[in-house]
Amino acid sequence: MAFEDAPLHRQFYARQILAKAGVADSDRLLSAFAAVAREDFVGPPPWLYNDFRNYRQLASSDPVVLYQDALIGIDVKRGVNNGMPSLHAGALHALGIREGETVAHLGAGTGYYTAIIAELVGPSGRIVAVEYDEALAQSARKNLAAYPQVEVFTGDATEWPTEDADVIYANFALDHPPEAWIDNLDIGGRLLFPLGVPAIENGQPTGFTRRAGFLLIDRRRATSFGARFLQPVSFVWAEGQEPPPAGRHERLAEAFQSRRGYRVRSFRWQTPPEGEEWYGEEDWGLSFEEV
Repeated sequence: MAFEDAPLHRQFYARQILAKAGVADSDRLLSAFAAVAREDFVGPPPWLYNDFRNYRQLASSDPVVLYQDALIGIDVKRGVNNGMPSLHAGALHALGIREGETVAHLGAGTGYYTAIIAELVGPSGRIVAVEYDEALAQSARKNLAAYPQVEVFTGDATEWPTEDADVIYANFALDHPPEAWIDNLDIGGRLLFPLGVPAIENGQPTGFTRRAGFLLIDRRRATSFGARFLQPVSFVWAEGQEPPPAGRHERLAEAFQSRRGYRVRSFRWQTPPEGEEWYGEEDWGLSFEEV
């Protein structure tokens, strides 16, 4: 859909969202946000929005009210939302998704941002969308039926993609980059995910992050990766994961507390560390060195 063919409220929404995200030069992204009807992905009214403390009901059943930069609940009991549009707009702009590319969208929820990605890759592209929760995955399959370039799978998204992808976009937080994400990132490919540590209350995980940042990794050669943090973020934590190695969360939290994440410039994978690193383990690390 051309931007000027979208309903006026979706045109205004797209312009506002991209402006808030600091994106001023992406007509394709503007058109993609205007093309997709958000009401098709958040269930019927009454709609609830998250004000970062509680859920409150929108006092209208007119879909126009959904076109604002707000978290709309899709599984309120679990705290799962249709994410903040401006955050995703900035992330998708940083990924620079091109027509015809193969994208893995991990943690796809009900498919709203998957649909926007589908608009960006076009009919010649391909999207593998993976969602851990079966009910959400079923909704995504229904919601994305109009996009033949999208396949929706239920499963552990840390094990996807299973073949090379140009772009990997994960919408849940982890304390490490899974092997499948790095090994199946094609040369020239881009990976974006929230790296962080989980929040703990009364000795139990809350299911959300305590500290996290949107980490962008780009594969420049077979063993050469650039990396940088885009911004601090708050995200749901990955489900179904094994306990981390002892001390990882403490050391990663210390790295965030150092406030030096803005200096990260490269990612080390399956090679010994060289030079000073913001954070590192035996098989991976984030370095201040340019590649």
